[in-house]
Amino acid sequence: MQVELAQLRYSLPRLMGQGTKLSRLGGGIGTRGPGETKLESDRRHIRRRIKALEDEFDALEKRRSLARARREKDGVETVVIVGYTNAGKSTLMNTLTEAGVLAQDKLFATLDPTSRALVLPDGRRVMLIDTVGFIRRLPHHLVEAFKSTLEEAVCAKVILNVCDASDPECAEHLKVTNDLLEELGCSGKPIIPVFNKCDLPQADEAAMRLPGAVNISALEGKGLDELLDAVAKALPPTRAKAKLLIPYSDGAAAAALRKDGVITVEDYRADGLYLELTADVSLIDRYQDYCV
Repeated sequence: MQVELAQLRYSLPRLMGQGTKLSRLGGGIGTRGPGETKLESDRRHIRRRIKALEDEFDALEKRRSLARARREKDGVETVVIVGYTNAGKSTLMNTLTEAGVLAQDKLFATLDPTSRALVLPDGRRVMLIDTVGFIRRLPHHLVEAFKSTLEEAVCAKVILNVCDASDPECAEHLKVTNDLLEELGCSGKPIIPVFNKCDLPQADEAAMRLPGAVNISALEGKGLDELLDAVAKALPPTRAKAKLLIPYSDGAAAAALRKDGVITVEDYRADGLYLELTADVSLIDRYQDYCV
């Protein structure tokens, strides 16, 4: 849907320009240029289709927002793959999750964000999301068209900035992506530079020595264990200690905390059940109102 919408928005002004050219081929006063009537019809069709897609897209955005809210409520962290176009993001997604994502050497081959579950070495389950490839000086209307896929980066806990290490402009591509991430408000998030195609002879050795970078070959599977370890370290801690006072009327909360937490102190008090425990942050957050 986003692909079609972006294509229509791109083609409409160019179709308008074609109308001017074709109208010049027409005859005298009162006549139309050959093809102009069809162009007007095409324009109306494109405008109607754009409106229908925008309405459908708005509904989809609401569903995506609900999905993000559910992931947050369930404590599922998101890891987003971003980077310059053709850097190998979809290949990395395929290799890590066997998701079957479209992987082409083509501008904007991935427009619809694709998400798949991924289990990290420490056993944590995260949601890995593939996004649109960035380009230098991304036009404003394209930023709007790709807003949903770019918003995944804003909501992510960890961002993988994938670069093609074999590209002569690798360092510039890394900067382009970082600049756009900063524009989107992501500068305070953990961003891991990932240099893909590091096995190729023309790979930029200087760029790959960037502090905190992980060098991989998504196609060959090289360096992926190191990448997953880096993701696990960058994510916020999953377990924490807490003190809670649970009212006796909420037996379900006490049962859930006993089931999934490690209780170190349990005290029946006049105003409720007092617990000290270690548990997943998501579980503690669920009962934040009871924390003391």
